Amino acid sequence: MSEHSTDLRETVRRRYAEAAVRATAGGTACCGPEPVEVDATFGSTLYAAGERDALPAAVVAASLGCGNPTAVAELRTGERVLDLGSGGGIDVLLSARRVGPTGKAYGLDMTDEMLELALANAVKAGATNVEFLKGTIEAVPLPANTIDVVISNCVINLSTDKPAVFAETFRVLKPGGRIGVFDVIADDALAPAQRAERGDYAGCVAGALSFAEYRQGLEAAGFTDVEITPTHAVADGMHSAIVRATKPR
Repeated sequence: MSEHSTDLRETVRRRYAEAAVRATAGGTACCGPEPVEVDATFGSTLYAAGERDALPAAVVAASLGCGNPTAVAELRTGERVLDLGSGGGIDVLLSARRVGPTGKAYGLDMTDEMLELALANAVKAGATNVEFLKGTIEAVPLPANTIDVVISNCVINLSTDKPAVFAETFRVLKPGGRIGVFDVIADDALAPAQRAERGDYAGCVAGALSFAEYRQGLEAAGFTDVEITPTHAVADGMHSAIVRATKPR
């Protein structure tokens, strides 16, 4: 990893460690151009009120994403789910409910403070079919062909090595497995410099791929049936989008 990439990763880690501490203390935090400022494009307001109300307050406060991947991943009873960049655990806990006691939901995060918060939230929620793992989304600490569904909520754009993320996602999925991801994606006409003008890297904007780049990255990793559907604007020419794809059988 280059020195620049290492610096970016540390910036992201520090930003989300601070967000975890704030959420633990009773504040709120979200992704977006301004640090820890909730608006209608990022954060817990993107979840249904019934889902938010059924979870511990600290889970909701630590919600940093740009959508609700559990609502689009079509999770089924008994499935094994992996959340890339699980943060305070909101998508893991919602997934655990959907897959039931015969299924399992894994959360992967590189930030100690977020993992500590997520573990505490799982205890408060009484969730027994969850497991939180420390690691990076470029090197998932799980065996190949063991996961039915990979979800993620506005995290892949934060990686400095997205081909590695796509390759690792493909590796851990079972044949026939699928992804249901929310991410920030740029219009194809926006150059990387123009994306950076619209927000910083840790704010989920500067590191975003374009629609064409995202599709090409998934297909290069081996995915088929790639669908990318924008849902709402997060900046000029930048969108929250649902990404679906399948690992061939």
